[in-house]
Amino acid sequence: MLGSFQKSQLRIELATSELVLRDSLTRPQQLQQWLWPQRLSAGLPEQFSVGLVYTSSFGPVTVQHRVDVIENHCLRLILSQGIDGFHEWYWGEGWVQSRLEGVSLLPLNLLQTLSLLRLRQFLTSQTS
Repeated sequence: MLGSFQKSQLRIELATSELVLRDSLTRPQQLQQWLWPQRLSAGLPEQFSVGLVYTSSFGPVTVQHRVDVIENHCLRLILSQGIDGFHEWYWGEGWVQSRLEGVSLLPLNLLQTLSLLRLRQFLTSQTS
């Protein structure tokens, strides 16, 4: 894999419940709404499950995701292709944390920051 090893960990507070956060991160239909402009592969189930493999694309870059762990407060994805590494999500009442490590040419910290801002915007619009 070309690129450099990068790691980033961000946590933000959100005025929402842990159940809403869980659904926003583990239900592809909701994930697609706030993850824009990334596109998820078609034909995904209603909810993620361990072992599920899907792709997301951001322009010409495709990243394959494999759901490694999914629990009440945690989601871990193993990444390959455009990013070789992992992405972990943790959440609770009023907060979400994202940890991303991998080798990539992409600016992972910037993409992670933009994703969390989009998630916040999505959740704010849902409660308005």
